[in-house]
Amino acid sequence: MERTKEKTNGHADPQTIEALQQRIHTLSMITARATLATRLGLSYGNDRDIYQALGYKLDLTWDDYYAQYTRQDAAKAIIDRPVQATWQGEFGVLEAKDDKETQFEKAWKVLDDKLKFKAKFSRLDRLTGIGDYGILLLGLDDVKRKEDYLQPVTGKRKLLYIMPFGSGHAKISKWESRPANERYGQPLTYDIEVSNAEGTSSSTLRVHHSRVIHIVDNPLENEVKGTPRLEAVFNRLKDIEKVIGGSAEMFWRGARPGYQAKVDPDYTMTQPQIDDLQNQIDEYENNLRRILKLEGVSMDSLEMQVASPKDHVDIQIQMISMVTGIPKRILTGSERGELSSGQDKSEWLTWVKNRRGEFAEPVIVRPFVDRCIEYGILPKPKNGEYSVEWEDLFSASEKEKAEVGKIRAGALKDYVTQNATYIIPPEAFMKYFLGFDDDAISQIQEMLEAVKAEEPEVTPEEQAMLAEEERQRQLLEQQNQKVNE
Repeated sequence: MERTKEKTNGHADPQTIEALQQRIHTLSMITARATLATRLGLSYGNDRDIYQALGYKLDLTWDDYYAQYTRQDAAKAIIDRPVQATWQGEFGVLEAKDDKETQFEKAWKVLDDKLKFKAKFSRLDRLTGIGDYGILLLGLDDVKRKEDYLQPVTGKRKLLYIMPFGSGHAKISKWESRPANERYGQPLTYDIEVSNAEGTSSSTLRVHHSRVIHIVDNPLENEVKGTPRLEAVFNRLKDIEKVIGGSAEMFWRGARPGYQAKVDPDYTMTQPQIDDLQNQIDEYENNLRRILKLEGVSMDSLEMQVASPKDHVDIQIQMISMVTGIPKRILTGSERGELSSGQDKSEWLTWVKNRRGEFAEPVIVRPFVDRCIEYGILPKPKNGEYSVEWEDLFSASEKEKAEVGKIRAGALKDYVTQNATYIIPPEAFMKYFLGFDDDAISQIQEMLEAVKAEEPEVTPEEQAMLAEEERQRQLLEQQNQKVNE
């Protein structure tokens, strides 16, 4: 066999050096993870391995996280709850604050109507959280065949589709290893596994980084790979499976008591009788018989032992809530109706608002918009700036608005009937007691002036009648008050 030449003119082939550097980089990452994994759970001078004793896996992969997400309710809630809250309601990209629609805003809406950005971004958010990164593949009009994905993007392009992938199906195949390059340590190409709709077949695309938006959540030292959202709580999720699965098995075995057969000391069973009793018991256990014909034998039920798993599960949920920042009520789905805690809800909405500002907008939305502007998919804003507008998380619901209106109506009734206008002017009452802003107060005053202008003038005789009615009403109230006293 002819040996492969690794030198050209006395120097190492640059491609060979780069390939070796890639392999060294990959092996060093694998070695570092393996070293860390072997140290987990060790105590008593490494004589006790807690992870091994409790059945915890040391080295977790994408497949572990994905399987946990798809099969376990608690794991799915940890991933889905923040994503659903972050992307709820409408969001848009605006160039100007006024009502006039710009060319940039119009182009964004047309593209959004076609590609449904919010649905794709929320999927990308989920996939990013399951693994250590996610990507958004940009389907541009210059790709005519699979090989074209490997070419850098040039010139103005049209965006035909976008496809989110997790790190399990979008492997980094080549890294930038030159320290002098601005992309040093960043991916150069990806191997993306694309499956058909039925999932019966797949193909691998080798894709250039310019056609990919790389998304990382909760990175530490590595800006390419973050921390999977299930990693820190993976052991707790396994504990929940043990507790709930064990309690279900315990109920299955314990809810239907076992029986103990006692033979009368003065009775002797023949072998045919023993065989017949065994057959009857087998039929009883298999729900084929509900009555036993016994002679000289009594059946005593054994004591049932079924314990509630509630407290054991609750402590696991509490630990998960502590790590993830998701309130326990939100995590368990009891945030609706009367079970809702006002403090939990307020803290949760504040957490979601921060997540929008620190992750969803700067890591997902803006890199996508910037790339669309760079490739001419969207026109460049006139001032070079744009804003991402989210639906207000703290806006009151219809029920909350009705309750606030009822409280304000009661306060207004007390204000009028007690003649408090001599102490607090109407404008001050509306602002400091009813919570209206200056614009609302101005609108109310304009409405009052309009109503007064339309009302007919009151004659002196009518004024006297109204004053007498008011005097009689006050006298009646005073009499009723004396009777009650």
